[in-house]
This record gives sequence, structure tokens and C-alpha cells, in this order.
Amino acid sequence: MTVRYDELAVEWLGYATARLATDGGPVVYTDPGRYGVLDDYWARDGDLVVVTHDHHYDSDGIRSVASEDATIAIYDAVDPAGIDRDVEPIDALADDYEVVRVGEEERVDVDTPAGAVTAWSVPAHNDPEGPNADADGSVPHPPGFGCGFLLSLGGHTVFWPGDSDALDGFAELDVSVFLANIGGGGIVADRREAAELAETMAPDLVVPIHYDTFPQLEADGEAFAGDVASRSIPVALDARSANQ
Repeated sequence: MTVRYDELAVEWLGYATARLATDGGPVVYTDPGRYGVLDDYWARDGDLVVVTHDHHYDSDGIRSVASEDATIAIYDAVDPAGIDRDVEPIDALADDYEVVRVGEEERVDVDTPAGAVTAWSVPAHNDPEGPNADADGSVPHPPGFGCGFLLSLGGHTVFWPGDSDALDGFAELDVSVFLANIGGGGIVADRREAAELAETMAPDLVVPIHYDTFPQLEADGEAFAGDVASRSIPVALDARSANQ
């Protein structure tokens, strides 16, 4: 299912992968791949591909969505050498694409024949004193491990927090569409925390993703949609993509 907001189209392809496009404009993908979500998907139309952290780095996924002139924005802490999966080194991607490594607060401007798109990296993590922390303060996604991205295309902004708690700082962002990570499972914000963040952030539309991919990420998407809708915030649910 493709969700439309004005001229912006949002399609959740499964797990952390969303395709963002404007009518006749540039195409952006978030964290493409893993868990079979892009099996037999070879659109190769992405002008910009963003990767938030090691867990979402999948070189095959990137190649399946990136156009030959694509820019790949990868958080600078991503290290394929430390990933226990069969992935290419980033230098191999750089042989074929424009690869930009970004820190926690950087801007990437991409000009394409179809128009411009801008990405801002945003600090995103589990708070060592937050709900996903162990007694000793250890967390699955510590500060510096990953980031989120605020994406601007077609006059709208889309926020993808990656694997993160619902951090207070997110509410300061000007967000048109919030790709809400609701998987919970001691990994990211759960659906209740994400709904509270949506209320504080007040986007024009919320689209939940990154849930029900495997047991630890099980979440009640319909309950989340109800929580958000009860706050008078539009929400679009695509349950069909959850189990891909």
C-alpha cells in the first residue's frame, strides 16, 4: 500500500525500509533491506539512500534500490567489519555510488534532474537512563551508535528516527510525516511512547514501520493507530508490510 500526503508518496516495504517519492520528483529510501523485505525488489530508482546504523546496513539492499547516480548517506559509526553478516565494505559501494559519511548533526544536499532533496542527520539512541536500559545503564543502541534522519523533499519533511527511544529533542523538529518506529521489545520506543511523541511532535501524518518483522518487534499496529488518532493526528496503517 502506498500512503499519499499531498504530492508525497510513502510506501513501507517492510522492516525499516520505506520508499519516499514526490510526483515526478526525487526518490529516497530509508535503511533498505534485511529479513527478505527486498527479495525480488530491484527498482534501482533511489536518488538518496540513508543508513542509520550497523543493524540496518545491508549492502545488497542498498544496491537493490539505489539508482546508478545515487547518493548513499551512511552514519559514520557504521562499520561493516564488525557486522556478523555477509555485507560489502563501504569502499566497495563507494566505487559505484556517491557515498557520504555523516555524523550526528550534518546536512547532505542532493541535486537530481528531478529536483533537490536534503537530509539532516539527527542524534538518535537509547537513553542509558531510559526505558530500554539495563540496571547497569547498558542499552542496545548507545549514544554514538546510530542516528536518525530528517528528510526534505517536495516541500515536506519526513522523520525516520532509526532505532531510538522517543527522545525529547525530536519534538523540536519540524515534521510533516513521522515514520514511527513502534517495535518496542527493549530495542526502541514502544507504541505508547511513540504515540506520546507523535502528540508532542504534532506531524501532519504518522506512518508506523519497523514492527512485527520478528517476535521481539511484535506490536499492535491497530492499537497504535487508535492511540494516535485519539490525539487528533492523522495516521496511516499498512499492516500488510509488517510481516514481510
